Amino acid sequence: MGLPNVREYADPRLLAELAAEAEAAGWDGVFVWDHIAREEDPSVPATDPWIALAAMAVGTQRVRLGIMVTPLARRRPWKVARETVALDVLSGGRFTLGVGLGGGAQAEFAAFGESSDPRVRAELLDEALAILDGLWSGEPFEFEGAHHHVSGAQFTPRPVQKPRVPIWVAGRWPNRRPFRRAARWDGVFPVFDGVASGQMATPEQLAEVVSYTRGHRADDAAAFDVALECISTGEEDAALAASYADAGLTWWVEALGWFRGPLEAVRERIRRGPPR
Repeated sequence: MGLPNVREYADPRLLAELAAEAEAAGWDGVFVWDHIAREEDPSVPATDPWIALAAMAVGTQRVRLGIMVTPLARRRPWKVARETVALDVLSGGRFTLGVGLGGGAQAEFAAFGESSDPRVRAELLDEALAILDGLWSGEPFEFEGAHHHVSGAQFTPRPVQKPRVPIWVAGRWPNRRPFRRAARWDGVFPVFDGVASGQMATPEQLAEVVSYTRGHRADDAAAFDVALECISTGEEDAALAASYADAGLTWWVEALGWFRGPLEAVRERIRRGPPR
């Protein structure tokens, strides 16, 4: 399931409670947004998702935990390297890192003197991913890019997971570059132009993304995850989930938040468990 870190969900204690309820109800993963402000209203409450994930990690035993997604362009990659390893250790190897360009060009970038240019953010994202991979290796590492410089670094401990913490890359289809980027890592998290909030892309749309992304993988036999924000509706959920699995979906991420009703209604949806 996917949870916001804003509005009434801007409380790490609440997010930790919901993660524990999700584990008890049979969900396989809990993913949290990473927003520091909302474009439509910068005064909306928000909490730090990394702190919330730490609370989730100590309050659960089985579920996979992750960020969906963090905009690495507004992060120091060496700081993210330490945070991700700490979460991987704390959770016993259950952490997934979702990355992307991020939204909120004004509220989350320009308002703080950061570049809101998507091309610059893409450059920063690619450099940050290379740095994360290098620092996670535990070996001496150096990097020289247009935006980042690393000299004489060596980070230990390494992540619990091998060869690294899984990286899922978000992208907006039909833009192609984000999906070529995703092909170099461990998973893809697509959103689609023309698919409104509260709606789902069709299995046919997803299959097109999967085909394109897998077509750019150096080793298509290697494990590769495909995650999608989804909304279950009732009795046909199992058949619906199967149709997306046939299109290549590996993670049905139930989109939860105020847009699904009041908090108690969301809790009830969590307690019913995932589509089976």
